[in-house]
Amino acid sequence: MATTDDARVEEERLHQLDWQAIERSDEFQELVAARRRFVIPATIFFLAWYLGFILLCGYAEDFMAESVYQGLTVGYVLALTQFLMVFVLGLMYLRRAEKTYDPLADAVARSVGEHADDRLARRERATAAGATTTPEAPR
Repeated sequence: MATTDDARVEEERLHQLDWQAIERSDEFQELVAARRRFVIPATIFFLAWYLGFILLCGYAEDFMAESVYQGLTVGYVLALTQFLMVFVLGLMYLRRAEKTYDPLADAVARSVGEHADDRLARRERATAAGATTTPEAPR
């Protein structure tokens, strides 16, 4: 029974959140900006790398067919670097998430939690006092 009550309380807390206020908060804006500063350049770099590979495949066939080592061609090496690039960018993102994004997300969650707890407490006090928390629609 306690699990059901806990779930109800948590659902009520989420329902009470002011999502627009969260989005406007300095902490959330800082989190979004920090992620953008990494994700946009990383995406542009990866797409440029991939487009360069595709262009080389299409227009530099002789270069791509050159043997690097016993049948391993420049084309295969550059194709394999695509996998390496995904791995490196993924590790860079994970490292940055651990050091930068997670603490910022925790700050947002703390400020949201405090705000939601305050709103829920005010609503419970108002309900206990007999007041309604939502105005009735005009008839």
